[in-house]
Amino acid sequence: MTSIAIGRLLRANTAGCVIGCRVSQQDAPTFGQMVRIPLDDGSQLFGLVQEIHIDDDGLVRQLVTAPDISEEIIEDNRVNRNMPMEISVAFIGWEKEHTISQTRAPRPPLSLDQIFLCNDAEIAAFTSNGKFGYFRSLVRNEELPTADLLTAHLRQIHYVHKKLMTDLDVENSVREIIALLKDDYPQLMDVLSAVSEIL
Repeated sequence: MTSIAIGRLLRANTAGCVIGCRVSQQDAPTFGQMVRIPLDDGSQLFGLVQEIHIDDDGLVRQLVTAPDISEEIIEDNRVNRNMPMEISVAFIGWEKEHTISQTRAPRPPLSLDQIFLCNDAEIAAFTSNGKFGYFRSLVRNEELPTADLLTAHLRQIHYVHKKLMTDLDVENSVREIIALLKDDYPQLMDVLSAVSEIL
């Protein structure tokens, strides 16, 4: 685990968590990216970035009404501000003793645990079994932007598997989505319309 931590945990439950990181962090995750959180028992949780939120503070509220703001003030605010960028993560599975499970996390991580971006090998290992069992929790969570999240995630894993020249059955992932949403036609059409961008 030579990765550099991208943030620390603010709050969590077994479905997901919110992490905080600096606004200026260049390696901050993007929407749909896979992240991992190592736990103290040697296991780790995997999740997808499902929301990125930057709150304002009193100084920002004052600065946005100023006629001219110097680059130094903008840079200082981004580097030294006290309000972190908050990143919401939906858990999609976990790993213990080299065994990956695409089910709900057995327990949440703890406050201030470190969060890392998944590297290509970790993404390929998690998604290579072709079952996509974690889609179930994503499509059934009404609070998630399901269509966009699945599209961003499938785009990432398609790129990784192509880069590593490993097999990924994208059509199998679409079949899983259709099976999960067969009784919700509007949601199915929304997801298929978004996912069609990468097929």
